[in-house]
Amino acid sequence: MEDRRTVLKSALALGLGVRGLNVLQAQVDDPRKARPQEGDRFVFAFGPRQGETVRVDDVPLASEQLICYAMDPSSGAVRDGSRLNQVLLLRFEPDSLTPETREASADGVVAYSGICTHTGCDIEDWSDEAEFLVCSCHDSEFDPRDGAEVISGPAPRRLPSLPLRSEGGVLVAAGGFSATIRFEKEF
Repeated sequence: MEDRRTVLKSALALGLGVRGLNVLQAQVDDPRKARPQEGDRFVFAFGPRQGETVRVDDVPLASEQLICYAMDPSSGAVRDGSRLNQVLLLRFEPDSLTPETREASADGVVAYSGICTHTGCDIEDWSDEAEFLVCSCHDSEFDPRDGAEVISGPAPRRLPSLPLRSEGGVLVAAGGFSATIRFEKEF
């Protein structure tokens, strides 16, 4: 009986591993599905400026987040092939950011995954009063000044951050996401 369990567990693990490799291969084969990478620029995801490059001055100070996607500057491919690639941009006075958050920012602009770590809902809400990101599905709140740390709600961990730099006022990814974009499954 124990040998049968071991064989079944091994087969399951192998199957999940192959599936994971297929997902990674899809990201390699389709640049639109690849996560943001160092050197990528950012473009507006929606609205009248959709597809236009985001500059530091386009991000309003201490206000609602901009939803954008990364774009490979060499090919022009916008990484909009997966909703897991949504990036939230917010801007604050640099002195109001924690030291770690300030280090990953560009001129006070910070970037986070737009996917809630609880059940994977899009983070689209903003609390004007507290200046927190809010997930409308289950009311998790995240502090963008402190690395998108969870302030309240059922989210189990902070939002992955994306380090930034500014090149002539244009926002550029200075690396990839700080963590894998993942969330709890809702049962």
